[in-house]
Amino acid sequence: MDIQIENLTKKFGGQRAVDNISFEVKTGEILGFLGPNGAGKTTTMRIITNYLVPTEGNIIIGGISLRDNAEEIKKHIGYLPENNPLYADMPVIDYLEFSALLQGIPKEQINTRIIEMVRVCGLNAEKHKKIGELSRGFRQRVGLAQAMIHDPEILILDEPTSGLDPNQIVEIRRLIRELGKEKTVILSTHILPEVEATCDRILIINRGKIVADGTPDTLRKKAKGQEILLVRIEDGNPNEIFEAIQGLNSVAMVDFTDRQLCRFEVQSRPESSSKRDIFNLCIKNKWVMTEMIPHEAKLEDIFRELTMN
Repeated sequence: MDIQIENLTKKFGGQRAVDNISFEVKTGEILGFLGPNGAGKTTTMRIITNYLVPTEGNIIIGGISLRDNAEEIKKHIGYLPENNPLYADMPVIDYLEFSALLQGIPKEQINTRIIEMVRVCGLNAEKHKKIGELSRGFRQRVGLAQAMIHDPEILILDEPTSGLDPNQIVEIRRLIRELGKEKTVILSTHILPEVEATCDRILIINRGKIVADGTPDTLRKKAKGQEILLVRIEDGNPNEIFEAIQGLNSVAMVDFTDRQLCRFEVQSRPESSSKRDIFNLCIKNKWVMTEMIPHEAKLEDIFRELTMN
């Protein structure tokens, strides 16, 4: 099911928590929804799941408007909230059965779905324990299981790996990637490497507005704007090499990063690449190029640049 967000606004008093945002998520796409605390991520996710009513705008899911048929849309959504509210006194099995009944799963199918969720979420050893006796990581798994118990076409996951150990995080990432092949997934997290490992696309929100939307590679290219190369050239005079690189038409700027080792940072002109020109320059002067490393902007740097203002 596709999700279309159209001019969505949510006000709390005089504050705009979400400010006229629009975006789309396609079936089979995993969208990483990023932003600092208070940016509007959780508010947007709560509106999509119909926990909150928007002040303005509309959400269309599978061609159905949330304003026209919210109850029908909710049947197709699985939601793991940020705080993962659970009934601590209930055993895991009983809680999943309770969740299945709430979701309207036919009674003859409930046991099959519970067995599948216990397997998928790695809860077999804990399934008869009370939820309050579980570690935070296993409680998070129970939250994931309840979100998926009715096999929804859309998954909204707010910090799904919070409290998990590294091995569990890898397992949940793998699970989300598998689910994303058939479902529409919106994933909110503060763990940026997790976004790169799991998501097809990244949307960054700040102060209620979308400030970036694209794949990790696209965001890096937009962030740096120009090609930056880390180059090491041997068998030549450092100053002569510097001047020769600086004289190339495709080079905007060159600087030493280590004069003694003849290392340079080379910034190409906009919409240009200087890789081939530097390579040919070395051949012409019989210099040996031992390094040419493209410099990639880190997602953390991009995030800070877009959200610090």
